[in-house]
Amino acid sequence: MEKIKVNVIIAGRSYPLIVNNEQEEEGMRKAAKNINDLILNFEQNYAVADKQDVLAMCALQFASKLEINTIKEADDAIKALSKINEIANLLDHHLK
Repeated sequence: MEKIKVNVIIAGRSYPLIVNNEQEEEGMRKAAKNINDLILNFEQNYAVADKQDVLAMCALQFASKLEINTIKEADDAIKALSKINEIANLLDHHLK
């Protein structure tokens, strides 16, 4: 499999990357765009002194969204497992 060279720009800096396929390339480009959009949003709406502050705010935003999604997925899994156990108990009761 041939590697693909990708160059993304985040906060005005160029980052050369190597990815495995076109899907990863597209993912990297979309991620860079999302980061740059969030940087622009923070710069327009908050008084930030330098790029490092904005990048830290972006990292916190993305990490918190990931954590919230992880918690929600775990909660959904627990609810689904509870329903499965409930159905299994009903089946056991009716089959006895």
